[in-house]
Amino acid sequence: MQSTMDQQAESRHAGERHDGLHVAIIMDGNGRWATRRGLPRSAGHRAGVLATRRVVEAAPALGIATLTLFAFSSDNWRRPTAEVNALMSLLRHYLKAELARLVENGARLTVIGRRDRLPDGLSDAIAEAEKASAAGQKLDLRIALDYSARDAIAKAAARWLAEHPPSREAFGKLLAWDGAGADVDLLIRSGGEKRLSDFLLWEAAYAELCFVDTLWPDFGADELAAAVADFRARDRRFGGLTSVVPLVAAE
Repeated sequence: MQSTMDQQAESRHAGERHDGLHVAIIMDGNGRWATRRGLPRSAGHRAGVLATRRVVEAAPALGIATLTLFAFSSDNWRRPTAEVNALMSLLRHYLKAELARLVENGARLTVIGRRDRLPDGLSDAIAEAEKASAAGQKLDLRIALDYSARDAIAKAAARWLAEHPPSREAFGKLLAWDGAGADVDLLIRSGGEKRLSDFLLWEAAYAELCFVDTLWPDFGADELAAAVADFRARDRRFGGLTSVVPLVAAE
């Protein structure tokens, strides 16, 4: 018999769309973009918000149903306090300034990750934005904030019940409690670095990876379209074969 936890997790999975791509992006390079222009790092983060808008608005036309953006990792708390405060302030501004545009464009906003360490009032602002955009049908926009994939996996393991059979499917349902969604099809990282940085490790097990040198503030619809076009040209076998050549016995 299914537990209440299983039934609720399964319900969340049932609501996910599977008629389009799930693209995840590690938005890297804001600080370097600003430094190269002699600007404070906060200026790079502000420019990154405009890049986010361009990508979000371009996504549906490229067949993307779910877009998960890595905004702030759990390790980013190690950054200077002034920069962290600027990022949190920028997020408040994003929620206030972009919400109407998201709703108009049919985007449904969800924030994944921890909320207990966020500044006062920010968690409430996130919940209000999620509620206001809940009817969006064109794009599932997920923002990863104070997020760690390893922490999410560890929490799911801690919730593991003794009667559960050890299956990937059951464990994936437990992960849903920490914001896990459908498997990632394409994971993009801007800024030239080539690592996953503790982002969607479970969901990206079979994701196609795309690392680009473009810094995030310069990333836009054209760069996203190029990455999706490259993805669609790849042969995804998931450990199998695209076509099996029959063996012919020797005469």
